[in-house]
Amino acid sequence: MMEGHRHDAAWPVSRIGIVIKQARLATMQRPAWRPETLPLDIAAAVVVSGRSAETPDQDSELTWTGAVLMRGSEVLDSHVVKNVAATPYIPGLLALREGQLLCAAITALRACPDVLIVAAAGRDHPRQAGLALHLGAVLGIPSIGITDRPLMAQGTYPGPRRGDTSTLLLDDIEVAQWVRTVTGVRPLVAHAGWCTTAEVAAAVLLSCTSHLRAPQPLREARRLARLARNREQNPNSDHRR
Repeated sequence: MMEGHRHDAAWPVSRIGIVIKQARLATMQRPAWRPETLPLDIAAAVVVSGRSAETPDQDSELTWTGAVLMRGSEVLDSHVVKNVAATPYIPGLLALREGQLLCAAITALRACPDVLIVAAAGRDHPRQAGLALHLGAVLGIPSIGITDRPLMAQGTYPGPRRGDTSTLLLDDIEVAQWVRTVTGVRPLVAHAGWCTTAEVAAAVLLSCTSHLRAPQPLREARRLARLARNREQNPNSDHRR
């Protein structure tokens, strides 16, 4: 198991618990982390949904969560966890559905990353503490969020070329940046998370993209989770193709 960072076993399991935790995290001091050496060891985890779980609660759903640790294009470690998401997605409360699932997959990695990428918002959130920030705080790892669009923040699109960025503001505070990862392709949002700024989030995003829009660690984590799900649901299929 990953060593060197804390794992909060008492992850909130109720709506009010998550809201209270998010409100507290939003007020905590966060020293700004910046990468000191390159390349970075970057970890990412993604939850992939499966079929309905055999439980009385119809909202419960089997999930496969893939986590990877990468340095550049090299996969240093990976892990997939099968579990049950006991709640549906609730806007602003993604941590209630996915927090424990992502925690389990990340902490199964054998080494700590320099930074964590989460497919969720960070400071761009009703309580300024979305899942990308929340997970980083629980694990004690600098974190950023990557999404297709902002949650609440507003700002204009960046220029058309790879590397172009533009500011996204919430209550006149920069919480994220639009980032053009491929020239002429729709940009992504890089979110400030735990111990990170929007500027650092954008730099990390660009460091792990090249000719494809999405960051490689997230793509690889999603691929592994889907592969594990498909192997279990279709054991006779040939997934080598």
